[in-house]
Amino acid sequence: MKEILKRASELSDVVRKAEEVTVVTHIDADGITSGAIAYRCLERAGKEVRIRFVKSLDDEEIERIANESTFVWFTDLGSGQISSIERTGLDFIVTDHHVPEKVTENQLNPHIFGYDGSYELSGATTTYLLARALGLNYDLSAIAIVGAVGDLQDSNYGRLIGLNSSIVDEAVRNGYVEVVRDLKFFGKQTRPVYKMLEYTFDPYMPGISGSERGAIRFLDSIGVRVKDGERWLRWIDLSEEEKRKTVSEIVRLLMSSNTPFSQIMRMVGDTYILLEEEEGSELRDAMEFSTLLNATARYGEEEVGLLVCLGDRGKAFSRARSLLQNHRRNLSDGLRLVDEIGIEEMQNIQYFHAGRKILDTIVGIVAGMSYSFANRNKPIIAFAENEDGVKVSARATKLLVERGVHLAQAIKIAAEKVGGKGGGHSIAAGATIPKGSEEEFLRILDRVIGEQFCK
Repeated sequence: MKEILKRASELSDVVRKAEEVTVVTHIDADGITSGAIAYRCLERAGKEVRIRFVKSLDDEEIERIANESTFVWFTDLGSGQISSIERTGLDFIVTDHHVPEKVTENQLNPHIFGYDGSYELSGATTTYLLARALGLNYDLSAIAIVGAVGDLQDSNYGRLIGLNSSIVDEAVRNGYVEVVRDLKFFGKQTRPVYKMLEYTFDPYMPGISGSERGAIRFLDSIGVRVKDGERWLRWIDLSEEEKRKTVSEIVRLLMSSNTPFSQIMRMVGDTYILLEEEEGSELRDAMEFSTLLNATARYGEEEVGLLVCLGDRGKAFSRARSLLQNHRRNLSDGLRLVDEIGIEEMQNIQYFHAGRKILDTIVGIVAGMSYSFANRNKPIIAFAENEDGVKVSARATKLLVERGVHLAQAIKIAAEKVGGKGGGHSIAAGATIPKGSEEEFLRILDRVIGEQFCK
């Protein structure tokens, strides 16, 4: 811990010497929050700052950045492209959590200091360590936690661990965040309870997941209120007794359907409440906040997400909400399409090809939702065409990961064999491959996943 904080302090001294800084960051929730943290702390330090969002950092993009900038702070990316950046002669630093191409002194990266960047420190929490060294900036800890949750860093253990947990403790001490032991289901702040249950697929609840009628019937059967007059009740509106009864009955249902105990245990975990945000809004719960940010990025409006992170609760927040509503409609339409075209099964995987009928930015989410009617014993692979070729998105369940599946490793191998690139996490991964290579890609991936099952 001392070594990584020492490096953060050293890099803060480098930043202090720069008059103008360009922040280059990724376009997902972790990237947007990383960029917002860097932007705000630089602004407070009196620097002239601008921000640039990039989908990927290839040589062409790096060259453009080098031609337009003097000093660059890369957040949530850059560690994998250190040599390419260095070749341009650019003056830069990196705060990233992905596996670095090589060790350099101008990087703050958990892997360099013996930590795992997939669950112990995200792009946003790494960036926060430097922001804190630059001038305390303790209030930015809440946004950093949103980034870590958006990067699924709490998914393995039901809570943020490692260096992330130190930042959580700091945010709690300073009154910015409250940690609540609760259901790890999405929508506790904003969705009617029955909708929260209907759209939960991990764990899969027979008769409830994917069924509006089934979710309502379940709540009625256990005596938990669905409405108060004409108002649909959210999870936060229920009494503690109603919450306890709901969790107890879900556990009973899962046990009767032979759901592994480890999966049932993960149903409850730490949730992170942002105390300065309005109760019942999309910004109150870190999980929902990160989903809102992802919705802005998936439709090319990550600047809107940035403004929300920087405190805009007017026009930008309203636009972000509209994008989120549109996002949910697109997901519903995508799910219906998959149901219509069907999912093809191979020995160890299953897949569907959406062509251009589902946006490549949301096809992975649709794949995960497809477990409501797909085979839960195999990973789902989704294809969607874009201007770069074919986007591949893969999703697994926690149970499949426990059985040995590591999608990021498998996707990387298969993608590179057909001339593409891929990576991600054990439970969710993606790649871009040349158009026409899908069949060969699937053949290789099916074999690699089979080998993982055997191990």
